[in-house]
Amino acid sequence: MIDDIQKRTSERMKKSIEALKHEFSKIRTGRAHPSLLEHVSVNYYGNEVPLSQAANVAVEDARTLSITPWERAMIPVIEKAILASDLGLNPATNGPVIRVPLPPLTEQRRKDLIKVVRAEAENGRVAIRNIRRDANNELKAALKDKQISEDEEKRSGDQIQKLTDQYIKEIEGLLTEKEADLMAI
Repeated sequence: MIDDIQKRTSERMKKSIEALKHEFSKIRTGRAHPSLLEHVSVNYYGNEVPLSQAANVAVEDARTLSITPWERAMIPVIEKAILASDLGLNPATNGPVIRVPLPPLTEQRRKDLIKVVRAEAENGRVAIRNIRRDANNELKAALKDKQISEDEEKRSGDQIQKLTDQYIKEIEGLLTEKEADLMAI
């Protein structure tokens, strides 16, 4: 039972780290990456779908994304969706391909992005702590139901705290790495 609680806790914490990495990948660092357009959705025959389901998104060079729609009629729709997104990008159509140049980041924009990254990291830390709280509550419930002894509950609580510390340290490492990436010119 204790092993199940610890295993579930560890898996949930890993998922939180993966979610944080995914959020960090959306925050641009000045280099082109297809995940920048991941949350952009387009109207495809009456349905809102992610851009990746209506077109091929590829990296052309370090500062340019190229988007090749599956259908030529989608070009203006995709352009509008990119312009309407909060990314501040200006797509340029060149025949059947839409090119999205990424402007260089200004110092102020970099500082704003660092604030966003720190907020995301804090959300990750809060998620890890919530998972720890849930695990500790499960242990207390098992102790109350006399399924485990007080010593087992204490030992398991310590192990869950070690897991929590390990994952929070991992978040700190990801945050430091992303901040350095954002400040690199």
